[in-house]
Amino acid sequence: MKMLRVGKIINTHGLKGELKVLSLSDYAERFEELEWVLIEGYTEKFYIENVKYQKSNVLLSLKGYKDINEVEKFKNKYLLIDETQRRELPEGTYYIADIIGLEAYTVNNNEYLGKVVDILQTGSSEVYVIQNEKSAPIMIPFVDEFIPYISVEEGKILVNPIEGMIE
Repeated sequence: MKMLRVGKIINTHGLKGELKVLSLSDYAERFEELEWVLIEGYTEKFYIENVKYQKSNVLLSLKGYKDINEVEKFKNKYLLIDETQRRELPEGTYYIADIIGLEAYTVNNNEYLGKVVDILQTGSSEVYVIQNEKSAPIMIPFVDEFIPYISVEEGKILVNPIEGMIE
């Protein structure tokens, strides 16, 4: 089953077991729709008891976890959902899990660049990391100008690099 990252636990909050989460969703209220999440490295479901907001972060309380000492171990872990909890996305938006693994080619001469191996969240935008066996990773900002075409069905993206973007 394909797992989707919806957040990263960046810290604990207070003494009562709350978790401070950086949401990886464009939809801030995402956690209010979820009954449970998985935590990277653990097999059991963690049921969400309460969701609050603090600046750009989400504060989550999990059922059965009432003490900071019980949740410390979750710091720096990703919150995951399975595909059954997936939301339909608006046209032109994608799940990270669907983009990773796509083959990247140049727009002009269809030159193979490599596979998308990671997506870096850089605040307002994302950067696709493309890697092949022969070269260093290529970093391409996710904007229409540089990545004009994405097809999850075809398993590929097209990159329109500017001079110096690809060495």
